[in-house]
Amino acid sequence: MTFLDDFAPTHLRLTEVSPTFWRVTFDNPPVNVIGTEMMRDLKNLLTELESNDTVNVVLFDSADPDFFLAHYDLAADHAASEALPSPTGYAAWVDVTVRISKLSAVTISAVRGIARGAGSEFALATDIRFASREKAILGQMEVGFGAVQGGGASGRLPALVGRGRAFEILLGGGDYDGDTAERYGYVNRSIPDEDVVAFVDDYAARVSRWDHRVIGEIKAFVNKYTRLPDSEFPLHSDAFWAAVPTPGFQAVTKGLFERGLQQKSDLEYRLGAEIADVAAAVTTAS
Repeated sequence: MTFLDDFAPTHLRLTEVSPTFWRVTFDNPPVNVIGTEMMRDLKNLLTELESNDTVNVVLFDSADPDFFLAHYDLAADHAASEALPSPTGYAAWVDVTVRISKLSAVTISAVRGIARGAGSEFALATDIRFASREKAILGQMEVGFGAVQGGGASGRLPALVGRGRAFEILLGGGDYDGDTAERYGYVNRSIPDEDVVAFVDDYAARVSRWDHRVIGEIKAFVNKYTRLPDSEFPLHSDAFWAAVPTPGFQAVTKGLFERGLQQKSDLEYRLGAEIADVAAAVTTAS
């Protein structure tokens, strides 16, 4: 039995496009939140990829064209997530993003819908990001909860967009469409939605044909000059989880769930704007 035969994920699908090109499709209705089971699936996949010297490209996309990865599952059992195996010894989500960023295979995020919070952090941890011009939305809204970004966004964004724009994104907490994300360097490029699947598939197939050794060597050199030390990222997670029990974080979370958080609601489509209103209401009430 091979890994492909044994792997039975519940919140994503794995497709072998070819022996050197794997596609991972997120599929966790209604809006693809990142919870314990998705992290379990990702950790199992990463364990295979870390020792696999055949797969050259892993393309991440979504079964839902409106949501790539909405954000972290704020209703998840945190203790269960943290009990998952962590080869790095880091918190659950940091373990995932650090390991993704270090794979020898090229990792590509095809963002056709919304990627906020941890969803944006996942895309930032991959090597390459392509976005739908009309449908992609990226953002880091954690400031609205009164928290830092726990999965490393403040460590990865500055190298991509520069110091000033990193502050703009992280402090504003708003949404960025595909074209703006491309101009800023948040994504590699934005592509008309009708063309994005074909473009990304063609690019991934092209890269998958190169020699595995040279791909790994190119990645190792680029990572050497652009990645923070792994030990920096747990600091972000610690700061985020320290904010979670505070009254402000809890009040904003409660207000968002009352308005339709983690459902296919107007709130989830407009979360970058709506969180400011909810946070303001909480501040006024207190």
